[in-house]
Amino acid sequence: MLQTSPDETPAPVPAEDARGCLFALSQPPLMIFLAFIGALLLMGAVHDLFLD
Repeated sequence: MLQTSPDETPAPVPAEDARGCLFALSQPPLMIFLAFIGALLLMGAVHDLFLD
């Protein structure tokens, strides 16, 4: 854990390190993977509901 004295303030986080979740979701490989998993779930649901 970072130890600081009461009169010191921690350094600000650089902009490229503070991107967060929306930056992660904008990456094409992640979105392709999530779309593939969603399509598999959708096909399973359609098969269970209508074809079984």
